[in-house]
Amino acid sequence: MAGKSSKKKKQTDNIIAKNRYVAHEFFIEERFEAGLVLEGWEVKSLRAGRVQLKESYVFIKNGEVWISGMHISALNSASTHVTPYATRVRKLLLKRQEINKLIGSVERKGFTLVPTFMYWKNSRAKLEIGLAKGKKLHDKRATEKDRDWQREKARNLKLN
Repeated sequence: MAGKSSKKKKQTDNIIAKNRYVAHEFFIEERFEAGLVLEGWEVKSLRAGRVQLKESYVFIKNGEVWISGMHISALNSASTHVTPYATRVRKLLLKRQEINKLIGSVERKGFTLVPTFMYWKNSRAKLEIGLAKGKKLHDKRATEKDRDWQREKARNLKLN
């Protein structure tokens, strides 16, 4: 067909929320895609973009992965018989092999689990979690210095 291309383009409108704080505070070693167990009002709020990942964290308890501190604000038109709790602990859905890998990394190697961003995939909400190590102060300074250098280099190339 003349009008269609064989490669799929990545859409940016499917991103629900980003956690920019993570890039500043952590080195992300590996990323995992996880599903979420949500209630109906939460899905409606996600579609409206009323979610915040900044203060959230991921933990493992009894061989299951959970996210706490993720704030999903209820819509004004939420049902009267549902009591929305914005920051409840929500279960994440991962494969057993991935969970075992995460458990090993977190317990033995000193990694932590952080949510990086949330997006839509085939009309389902997915959360990308990162296996991360914390940055020290000198690492943060080096990252900022590199970012400034890249910005300055781009300016110089643009002027020439």
